[in-house]
Amino acid sequence: MPRQILVTSALPYANGSIHLGHMVEHVQTDIWVRFQRMRGHEIWYVCADDTHGTPVMLAAEKAGVTPEALIDQARAEHLRDFTGFGISYDLYYSTHTDETRAYAEQIYTRLQAAGLIDIRPVEQFYDPQRQMFLPDRFVKGECPRCHAADQYGDSCEVCGASYSPTELIKPYSAVTGATPERRSSDHHFFRLGECAAFLQAWTRSGTIPEAAANKLAEWFEAGLSDWDISRDAPYFGFGIPGAPGKFFYVWLDAPIGYMGTFHHLAAQRALNFDDWWGPQSRAELHHFIGKDILYFHSLFWPAMLARSGYRTPTRLHVHGFLTVNGQKMSKSRGSFITAADYLAHLNPEYLRYYYAAKLNAGVDDLDLNLDDFSARVNSDLVGKYVNLASRTAGFIRKRFAGRTAAALHAPAEALVARFRAAADDIARAYEDGEFSRAMREIMALADLANQYVDANKPWEIAKDAARGADLQAVCTACLELFRLLTLYLKPVLPQIATQVEALLRIAPLDWAALDRPVLDQEIDEYRHLVTRVEPAHIAAMLQASAAPAAAAEAPPAGIAPVARAGIAGAAQPARSAPEEVARPAIPPIADTIGIDDFSRIDLRVARIIKAEAVPEADKLLRLTVDLGVETRTVFAGIKSAYAPEQLEGRLTVVVANLAPRKMRFGESQGMVLAAGDGTGLYILAPDSGAQPGMRIK
Repeated sequence: MPRQILVTSALPYANGSIHLGHMVEHVQTDIWVRFQRMRGHEIWYVCADDTHGTPVMLAAEKAGVTPEALIDQARAEHLRDFTGFGISYDLYYSTHTDETRAYAEQIYTRLQAAGLIDIRPVEQFYDPQRQMFLPDRFVKGECPRCHAADQYGDSCEVCGASYSPTELIKPYSAVTGATPERRSSDHHFFRLGECAAFLQAWTRSGTIPEAAANKLAEWFEAGLSDWDISRDAPYFGFGIPGAPGKFFYVWLDAPIGYMGTFHHLAAQRALNFDDWWGPQSRAELHHFIGKDILYFHSLFWPAMLARSGYRTPTRLHVHGFLTVNGQKMSKSRGSFITAADYLAHLNPEYLRYYYAAKLNAGVDDLDLNLDDFSARVNSDLVGKYVNLASRTAGFIRKRFAGRTAAALHAPAEALVARFRAAADDIARAYEDGEFSRAMREIMALADLANQYVDANKPWEIAKDAARGADLQAVCTACLELFRLLTLYLKPVLPQIATQVEALLRIAPLDWAALDRPVLDQEIDEYRHLVTRVEPAHIAAMLQASAAPAAAAEAPPAGIAPVARAGIAGAAQPARSAPEEVARPAIPPIADTIGIDDFSRIDLRVARIIKAEAVPEADKLLRLTVDLGVETRTVFAGIKSAYAPEQLEGRLTVVVANLAPRKMRFGESQGMVLAAGDGTGLYILAPDSGAQPGMRIK
């Protein structure tokens, strides 16, 4: 029976660019959402920019713009990056809206009426020069434990100690450098401890992962403290009703932004808001979050909802942090990779697949190992998955006018049945958030499909004109296996799936399409679906990430962001304008090598004495080259740039001492050098007078 499901990702802060840490969560959410859509459920996916707080206010002042202008530009940038990764929100909105303000005020007044709001004085540091109370992270000084200098007001990055700002030695304002004063101000508190019994039951009801529930148990044992939900002017946010000069702390209205965003969507789509958020709602509410904001989503948020007359979340899907090559993301190491830098150099579907291959329902950290990333994409997506279509679709087009066989190849029927029988296990893995298990099962099927291809050798069958029916049947079976793999991978690879649907001329794949084989129908001409990840692509991305801050991290339109503490994912400076990101990038010069390394490369002048196309390969030409003392066979991926007759008789440059490489078409005994910029490909040729066999020095 179709379910009603509302899904959210945690709200990115408006004062920073989207990076690959953010993308773990948004890719994870999007995969789950796309899977549910394929199952036929009514599902809505919303998200928004988290816009309020002191950092946004100060950044806007520094840039000479209004906070509203800053957050509007940030939202446009964020949505551009998420769209580039295929994140399929039904609405990406903002917390700085009338809808979120209305729900924040309503929830506050209901909590107040229930006796859950206290007002009491709080002593804080005050910047007399800027005339504002300072958040903890805007006070710096000497650590009271290890005496390290220039530490933040809440914790020391040297010894790891936590403390209050008033414990700092020689404190100063990070805003102006002034020595702060201690001043008292009345703050509003939500009496969280009053909700302890409800929260203990709620967190043990299957709403959060067991490991997360165990962590929360430690907090319950220590006792839940009241939550400070107010901040003093000046502050960019929503004012507290009946309290002039007081504003809601950003973490109060940020999750309420889920409600405000859905309210806006409901108005657009004629949905009943109460059917989804009312206390009697039968819809499911799923939040995808990082473990660093578990406290807010598993304690404050459900307590506020329950005590103000709204439904609570069905489940929190909690993930760990992202590391790159085993280490925390770092600008100095070039491993702090923004979404825009990635998109400028690599296919977003590759990262979606890599994350899926690593994600499970636990809260373990995820490591983006770039060598493993390249190897996995090249092996799984290129070598196992797309290879099925690239090796067989061409025969259907050329030999059978693009029409598949009317029935499955008899030896393939059992294999196709096995593929279809795997649907329930794969669906269960998707449902449970065990994406890595789903990818393992899908790639195990891909291995079986490739074994079928290798056993039947359609390229050998094609040599026998009398076996046309066998060739058509084998290739049709391969395309049916490819179709089923595409169906299973569609939540992860939506763009590739769309291309496959066009290739096979079929309706958009959903789970009900399992039994709709690609039989007795025309297919389109095969076009490349994916290409290998090359080291130059990775190097270019890392070089862009490691560029000096002044060049690579220039804020848009003069905006100078300030990092915000305590929010999921470290906020980072915004990137340059979108049009700068969209320009094709030329791969950078690779890491330097020594003269001894270079001297080992034997570059020789060679004459191409014969060139011929490789029918089974889309890119390759088979070249016979004369090296002066011997002839060799070299396979070169230059088919798109040269017809064979253009090459015969020409001189070129060959790497002569490259180890032979066994290929399906034969052994390649060297490498022809060529240059390209993404728009053209050109083989290198020596000057006139050069002769075959000459060594290039």
